[in-house]
Amino acid sequence: MLLDENVAKEFSAKLIQIGAIQLRPDAPFTWASGWHSPIYCDNRLTLSYPEIRSFIATQLAALCKKYYPEATCIGGVATAGIAHGLLLAEALSMPFVYVRADAKQHGRQNKIEGHLQPADKVLMIEDLISTGGSSLKAVTAVRDAGIEVVGLLALFTYGFTQAVDAFQTAECSFRTLTDYSTTIQYAVEQGILQADQQAVLEEWRLHPETWGR
Repeated sequence: MLLDENVAKEFSAKLIQIGAIQLRPDAPFTWASGWHSPIYCDNRLTLSYPEIRSFIATQLAALCKKYYPEATCIGGVATAGIAHGLLLAEALSMPFVYVRADAKQHGRQNKIEGHLQPADKVLMIEDLISTGGSSLKAVTAVRDAGIEVVGLLALFTYGFTQAVDAFQTAECSFRTLTDYSTTIQYAVEQGILQADQQAVLEEWRLHPETWGR
């Protein structure tokens, strides 16, 4: 997965500037999974900034046109991928659906919300990729409905080996606007991180499930 270096660095800068990405190697966060982490990424914050929303829509549209021109429908991964997916669908004037983590327990018990045509080719949208589990669960749901998934776009990836392997096993390509390495390098260049802190962050990415324990 090759990034546009200029876009990746600009987007990393925006995420740090608005606090969507926070770096705390000396006071780690605890994720819902129980992992300890020196970084936290909350791309939902981008929705509060019109200029950044526009940037995201423009850059996702560019990636779609370049790498997935066959896409006929945009699919958001619930919940965080819904807003960004809808922004992209609007920019491209494409139909939009979203995929729930689990099927509703009432009504029509939908897992996929919206209307899909049998011949649709869906491009999935996620806000970030950690292990890839939730993203690929949504991909599988669309495939199980008999619909082709052409790939997945996300705003950010930590670049974990297990995520890369999982996407390869699922035979689903993915691309992101920026990634962990670009973000850390930008933070070092700007003096946000010192060399010793950079080393901590690089160590964490190799063994995130056991780091800090």
